[in-house]
Amino acid sequence: MASDTGGTFGFLHKRHIVAKEGFNRWRVPPASIAIHLCIGSVYAWSVFNPPLTRELGVVASAAEDWSLGSVVWIFSVAIVFLGLAAAFAGKWLEEVGPRMVGVLAACLWGGGFVVGSFGIASHQLWMVYLGYGVLGGCGLGLGYVSPVSTLIRWFPDRRGMATGLAIMGFGGGAMIGAPVNGWLLNLYERAPEFLGAQGAVATVVENGRVFAQTAAGQVEVVIASAAQAAEYGGQAGVYVVGTGNTGAAQTFLTLGIVYFIVMVIAAFQYRVPAADWKPAGWVPKPAKSGMVTQNNVHIDQALKTPQFWLLWIMLCFNVTAGIGVIGVAKTMMGEIFGSALPLVVTAAFTSTYVMMISVFNMCGRFFWASASDYLGRQATYMCFFVLGTALYLSIPFFANAVATNPSMIYLIGFYIATMVIFSMYGGGFATIPAYLADVFGTMHVGGIHGRLLTAWSTAGVLGPLAITSLREMSVNRAIADLASKIDPAAFAERFGAPIAQLEQLVAARTVTISGLMEIAPAGTIDPTPSLYNTTMYCMAALLVVGFIANLFMRPVKEHHHHVEPQAKAMPAE
Repeated sequence: MASDTGGTFGFLHKRHIVAKEGFNRWRVPPASIAIHLCIGSVYAWSVFNPPLTRELGVVASAAEDWSLGSVVWIFSVAIVFLGLAAAFAGKWLEEVGPRMVGVLAACLWGGGFVVGSFGIASHQLWMVYLGYGVLGGCGLGLGYVSPVSTLIRWFPDRRGMATGLAIMGFGGGAMIGAPVNGWLLNLYERAPEFLGAQGAVATVVENGRVFAQTAAGQVEVVIASAAQAAEYGGQAGVYVVGTGNTGAAQTFLTLGIVYFIVMVIAAFQYRVPAADWKPAGWVPKPAKSGMVTQNNVHIDQALKTPQFWLLWIMLCFNVTAGIGVIGVAKTMMGEIFGSALPLVVTAAFTSTYVMMISVFNMCGRFFWASASDYLGRQATYMCFFVLGTALYLSIPFFANAVATNPSMIYLIGFYIATMVIFSMYGGGFATIPAYLADVFGTMHVGGIHGRLLTAWSTAGVLGPLAITSLREMSVNRAIADLASKIDPAAFAERFGAPIAQLEQLVAARTVTISGLMEIAPAGTIDPTPSLYNTTMYCMAALLVVGFIANLFMRPVKEHHHHVEPQAKAMPAE
């Protein structure tokens, strides 16, 4: 899209959205929050993990269903393209303004959901990656950066608060997205055909798959537990693969249409201040910290400074430590505490947990960014790294303790620790634009911020990769350990195949830790709560590295400063 002010989309250019004298600057934040609430629903991705991993089996995963590891990466791809789009669009944003970028973001984010819907309906995983991951991810990046530099210019007197407002909605997206996604899934879902109780239906296992003989011939089936079937109002037993509907495809389509409409309306509320505009009666105060500059560094020159790369490391490692956990938050809560406290950690409880992550993520963005106006950006990030390290190290303690002593106190401790972690995770995002403005000046902060978000893209790969790969290793070790303790005859009776076929049965998701625990000897400790311990230790180590990077932050040297040419006045809208 050209950056000139003419053409078909010229009316979206920043030249035509300069605010008139007397414009109330507080009209801009709600538009930003609305767009960020829409794209922030990416944080509710974990709600889609369960239905996508049993799209064919519905009540339980079938052999051809997508694995958790394969669908988790959709979230990662979206975050990667968020960073890439933000990096490339940052400079373009400074040329064309926030309205044009916001409208394009609406097209990509909404359209990505529509493409993803067709991918789910046709069971083509690559289409879900293309729609939600690539197109939707680009929409995320454009929507994310669209208001940042604009709000910093509208609120030069409160940079931290302004960036907190700009990014607060993104953290709150899951607060609305999680319950709405769950409601739509329930609205569209349909239970598969029920053949009968497990003992009443003759089944055979072939290459790890389970089949049953019906009047219509042999059909593939899944065997659902009482808890799995209860989600669809059914009972434990045998269900026919491919005869139900999780509602995921219809949910994607509905969300795509709604998000597009909301984001376009919000984008048309954006305005930019006139050249040299300042809040009435505001006089810049002397900087309290030597880190705050009154000069500007050009977007291209910023990449040549060590400060940019130190900030990149800080953001990348802070995000890596949180993003993998957010992507599987619902699953992790269920695996750590579901078996130990089944009456408390129900499906409703875990859904509420996802919503509370969003609440603390959102509130943390505003709280920590506003606090940084008084504490300073460097001191605020020190809080993130020091406190975050201690909290990540506490999670394995709670997981190990609840496995041997199912007490509510460990669940409460885990809940509080993770909520504080997610508040600082969000606070890191909201504080970094103000940190950039302090270090590099305000003139190119939008473009520099966009390029710094490549750290988010990197973290979008590192976080889920660490948590899924380490978890998978832990699962395989736990299954092998449990299988060695189980009587071979009991194993064959429960899974319909000898223990020699363990690898094939695990690959087909017929054998699971929960299934093995049902026939394990009395007194066997469920290994599920400890599946994430190694990951938490790794995340804590990353925060230590971020702490060291923050220690080395110093003001940018004078030879990097850039003298801006006098800007031409633009007519008000």
